[in-house]
Amino acid sequence: MNELTIIITGILGATVTYFISHRFKQGPVRSSALLSLIVGLLFNFFPDILNPYLTNNIPVVFIGATFIGMVSSTTHKNYFSLAFAGSLFSLIYIHKNHLFEGFGGALGALAFITLLVSMGGSVVLNKGKKKIKKCIKSRK
Repeated sequence: MNELTIIITGILGATVTYFISHRFKQGPVRSSALLSLIVGLLFNFFPDILNPYLTNNIPVVFIGATFIGMVSSTTHKNYFSLAFAGSLFSLIYIHKNHLFEGFGGALGALAFITLLVSMGGSVVLNKGKKKIKKCIKSRK
């Protein structure tokens, strides 16, 4: 149950940041900072809402996932791939060993890696779709 909550947190952090940044024209930094502040303050003032594991990890995962949501709308327009990147970020965060411990910018680096993976996956899928369409047209 804890893992599912962390994954949902990652998805929400990425997609809501992107949504507020572009829909309400707040910009990526302001959107990330505002949402991170709200989540951080919520768990700071009400630490007993959830179990200690979630209380300690939800703000960290949310902040890291907002870095994914800071992507430009010219390079990323698909909420599905943002949700995928957020969930991948959360999964790596859950299963990380002490690789990123003490490494400055660990959340940003992890967000960058997962965003690249999701963007690369969409490129591969789009090329596959184009090849299938081309094959179908050539058979007609």
